[in-house]
Amino acid sequence: MKCPFCQCLQGVVLDSRETPDNEAVRRRRRCENCGRRFTTYERVEDVSVKIIKKDGRREDFDRDKLRRGIVKATWKRPVSREDIENLLTEVERELRLSGKEEVLSLDVGNLAIEKLKKLDGLSYLLFATIYRDFDSLADFQKELDTLMDKNSSKSEK
Repeated sequence: MKCPFCQCLQGVVLDSRETPDNEAVRRRRRCENCGRRFTTYERVEDVSVKIIKKDGRREDFDRDKLRRGIVKATWKRPVSREDIENLLTEVERELRLSGKEEVLSLDVGNLAIEKLKKLDGLSYLLFATIYRDFDSLADFQKELDTLMDKNSSKSEK
């Protein structure tokens, strides 16, 4: 495994354990060159779903692409890498369980948005601005108002 810090290929596994959902193996590693530690996840790649893009193109579902979008939305937010990995696993599981061979990119985005909404409201809004094609501040305000209404009704209970 290549070290993400110095790109060295020499490293050791310090600890291996299954994730709580038993969908992956989490490994803590240490680079032999720079000594820094990092985490990797090993999982079965069996989601063979085609994503239908807005322009009609079709491409394979790419967990890493979705991860990059979620990482951008959660940047400097109180969302851990483990939270992100769990969210990705849930999205993949739902895609797999749907039994569909092709899914609209909008549907994948909405799945991720619903999961993000539970983790962090601001990250959810940042991600939603991209996947729901907000064209104006009014679109953003409408989504914010909906989120605020739901939060206020929860706190009143």
